[in-house]
Amino acid sequence: MTYLFPELPYAYDALEPHIDEVTMRIHHQRHHKTYFDKFVVAIKETERNGQPLEELFREISQLPAAIRNNGGGYYNHMVYWNSMTPNPKLAPEGALFEAIEQTFGSLDAFKDAFSQAAIGQFGSGFAWLVVKEDGNLAITSTPNQDNPLMDIAEVKGEPLLGCDVWEHAYYLNYQNKRPDYVNAWWQVVNWEFAEQAYQKAIRQID
Repeated sequence: MTYLFPELPYAYDALEPHIDEVTMRIHHQRHHKTYFDKFVVAIKETERNGQPLEELFREISQLPAAIRNNGGGYYNHMVYWNSMTPNPKLAPEGALFEAIEQTFGSLDAFKDAFSQAAIGQFGSGFAWLVVKEDGNLAITSTPNQDNPLMDIAEVKGEPLLGCDVWEHAYYLNYQNKRPDYVNAWWQVVNWEFAEQAYQKAIRQID
């Protein structure tokens, strides 16, 4: 496969006032693009060049740190962009909504637990909603640019939602107030993306 740097699925100002245009532009054009560029350089001269990211992550403990860090940054941001939308639904629907209620008790309880994972992640990292190999949902967080697809992850699973809690994701608008940023993130969560990812993951398990 050929690795491609994705455009945002919406305009840079589309998530305002919750996520501001300047932050989105810098985050995408500089931070995400740098991870992509460094990953391409790191993977280029290896026999792994062209392998899907998911395959690389399954053996990431055996690969150089440059591939782990930059490949993770490349992939994680793609999940993050798609986890947000300028036209959000109020709540998930169908099978995902039922799974959330069954696992966490209610949508509000899920959101509280996810928010705590995001706010409580020490230093930089991501919070995730994932489907584990047994088909159950789980909330987890990972440091730096690690993710739940990696063989080094404490909780492994297919990401449905990812929230970036590196300071560059929110500092211009929210300074050190990570809880305010996480609360704003909920206002633009892309439940349709999560629902589609959930259906795909469940089909693969079945």
